[in-house]
Amino acid sequence: MKTISEPYLKQQQILHENPQYGVASLTFAPLVARIISENKIKTISDYGAGKKRLLEGFQKAGLKNFDYFPYDPAFPHYGAPKEGELVCCIDVLEHIEPDFLQNVLIDLSRIVIKYGFFSIHTGPAGKTLSDGRNAHLIQEPTSWWLPKLCEFFDVIRLQVHNHYGRGFWIIVTPKKK
Repeated sequence: MKTISEPYLKQQQILHENPQYGVASLTFAPLVARIISENKIKTISDYGAGKKRLLEGFQKAGLKNFDYFPYDPAFPHYGAPKEGELVCCIDVLEHIEPDFLQNVLIDLSRIVIKYGFFSIHTGPAGKTLSDGRNAHLIQEPTSWWLPKLCEFFDVIRLQVHNHYGRGFWIIVTPKKK
C-alpha cells in the first residue's frame, strides 16, 4: 500500500537536510514520556520519525527501558513501520499528500496496539517545499480531521495547542474489530 509518491519523497529528503525541520517532537516529548510512564509502555513506534528527535526528547526526560521503532520513508534505513504499544505520529499527518492520507491512516491503525499519540497542525507551516508549496499539504480544522481519525480509532483525549502554530494533539485507541 503506497503512502508517498516518489517526487514528494525526494522533496521530504531535501527538507530533512534542514536542521530546523522536524523539531516538533522535542516539544511533545515530555508529555509523551509521561504517557509512557503512566501506562507502563514498553514499545514505542515513531511514525514519521524524521531525525529521531522524539527519542532525543525521551533521553532528555530520563525515560529508559523501552524499545523504540522509528519509521520514516525519507530514511529508508529505518525499515518498515512496526507495531508499538504506543504509536507516535507527531507533526506528520498534515504533511501527507491528500491522495495518500487514507493509506497512512490504515497503516497507523495496523500498528497501534494500545494507544496512539498524534499531533496535527491545522494551518500553514513556516517552511516551503522545493516546488514552492507550503510544507503542510493539508491545512484543515480539527473538525475535518476527527471523522477521518474516528474511522479507525476511538478518542481518549483531544487538546488544542499553539506549538509552532495552531493545531491539536489526540490520544486514541484502536477501534474494536
